[in-house]
Amino acid sequence: MKQRLAARVRLAPGSEPIVCTFHALGLRILQIEHARAGLKRGFSIFDSDDQAGIVKDLLVDGTRPDVVEASRQGISRVKNAGLDPDQALAAARTVVEREIAELYRRYQARLAAFNAVDFDDLLRLPLALLEADAELAAGWRERIRYLLVDECQDSNGVQYRLLRQLAGSTGRFTCVGDDDQSIYAWRGAEPENLERMGEDYPDLKIIKLEQNYRCSARILRVANALIEHNPHAHPKRLWSDRDDGPPIRVRECDNAEQEAERVAAEIEHRRREWELPFSEFAVLFRGNHQSRVIEKALQRLRIPYHLTGGTAFLDRGEVKDALAWMRVLANPDDDAAFLRAVTTPKRAVGGTSLARLAELAGQSGMPLGRAATSHSLLKQLPARAAAGLVEFNDIVTELRAGLGHGSAADLVRTLIERSGLLADLRSQCKDEASFQRRRENLEELADWFDAEARIGPGELAAQLALLAHADRGDPGNQVRLMSLHAAKGLEFECVFIVGFEDGVLPHEASLEEGRLEEERRLLYVGITRAKRYLQLSFSRGGQRHGQSRRLQASRFLDELPVAELHRDGVDPDRDAELRQQRAQSHLAAIAELLAR
Repeated sequence: MKQRLAARVRLAPGSEPIVCTFHALGLRILQIEHARAGLKRGFSIFDSDDQAGIVKDLLVDGTRPDVVEASRQGISRVKNAGLDPDQALAAARTVVEREIAELYRRYQARLAAFNAVDFDDLLRLPLALLEADAELAAGWRERIRYLLVDECQDSNGVQYRLLRQLAGSTGRFTCVGDDDQSIYAWRGAEPENLERMGEDYPDLKIIKLEQNYRCSARILRVANALIEHNPHAHPKRLWSDRDDGPPIRVRECDNAEQEAERVAAEIEHRRREWELPFSEFAVLFRGNHQSRVIEKALQRLRIPYHLTGGTAFLDRGEVKDALAWMRVLANPDDDAAFLRAVTTPKRAVGGTSLARLAELAGQSGMPLGRAATSHSLLKQLPARAAAGLVEFNDIVTELRAGLGHGSAADLVRTLIERSGLLADLRSQCKDEASFQRRRENLEELADWFDAEARIGPGELAAQLALLAHADRGDPGNQVRLMSLHAAKGLEFECVFIVGFEDGVLPHEASLEEGRLEEERRLLYVGITRAKRYLQLSFSRGGQRHGQSRRLQASRFLDELPVAELHRDGVDPDRDAELRQQRAQSHLAAIAELLAR
């Protein structure tokens, strides 16, 4: 978006518009107004792992990981409602809500001790400042004169309230949104914000953008027919001036393995027939676990693919541990990195000792890393904790001496040995294969530094940390495998939606929770990713919860117009013609493999 703006609009340096997420804007506000928020300059931002570490330390020893995660998410939900600890306690109506509110209070005190905020605070704290101080809010409205918000249907309550504070009563904003593409309610999105906007700003002008420039006319007719089953505050009907394209293919398979084989064969056939690159094909599914059987089928035909949405490389625990150490070496003042590194591997330095160290560091006006080297401050900690910090400092000093000598990759390899990360990794793994896989991740990290040798390790570590929540892989010319949620905003010539079965799409949990409308919107998003060819496939039999069972086609199939579909068995002559075409394509693929 920044590149497109730069190409279209000539602006003087320093006058460029701010292009960022809500959270990045909140961070900008906090960096300027840190004192008002009770923060010192240079505060740290804790990620989900850091949050979980604090929650685990505050709960009873031996608390199960699922309880820790549920507690962390409970705090996150309260924050995303815009509540501080006192407000959360006052709003609590059940025992569980009161327990979460009390944990939230202690959790926030621990963050304050570390001069840190978490991701949710990047919205909650700026909102609290602006809502409490009319003069401050007016100042920020003067600083940010006009707002353009994209994907507004995915905003949550706090984001909408922040928008109102920054737009003011005059409503100096433009919002772009589509209630039919609201698929993130499970993570707090409130599509009702689109309706609320009309109530809060009665003079709001609504412009419907109904022409679609991506999809064939047939695909849009099918999408419109599906989504008409949902209620609409602002009804619309998409249209396209493109031709109809081929019918929507609906394929019934014996099981998931046959379904995957047919998808792979169809991709190979369409690629040859239409002379398309692999990057114009996507296989979409409701859950990431469905990708395994697809991957195997593609591998058999040697079709290259890129899986989006698995555990990203830089999000793997051992990689994040090594990066925390690298950040400490490059920047002794990085408190978040220090807290992760000093506890990985575990030493005799617990959460209570670290909180005390943070208190002493605050009183002395120094970051945690430097406070940990102060003999006078270490004397005020328990002897075992002080000894653990001395041991940590000795390792850091030794490794930091290696900065500037040799390559960054060599430093990574030395670090994982000397820090104890590798030994700790071995003790965690139950078998040699698991250990080797995770060790290879650390070796790959070292190789990454090799590839960017022109960048210093500190700068490179900072870049990697900023990329921790992004999809960093470049798929190139490969078939894309991804969940329907991950596909939003993308487009492909040919799209295959697999697992089109009741209990999968719509998902069983969504049916139990009464969220059928959101599942329909999810399918609508998937259908409209296709520009020319769309295939829906389902299995008659499969495994569900470890047991074999008969499966039924998705109930959404009955909501699609029959005239736009080509279902197996309905037109025998056409089916025979397609089988012959695919057989020829398959033989050509085999001949190509043998010729390699």
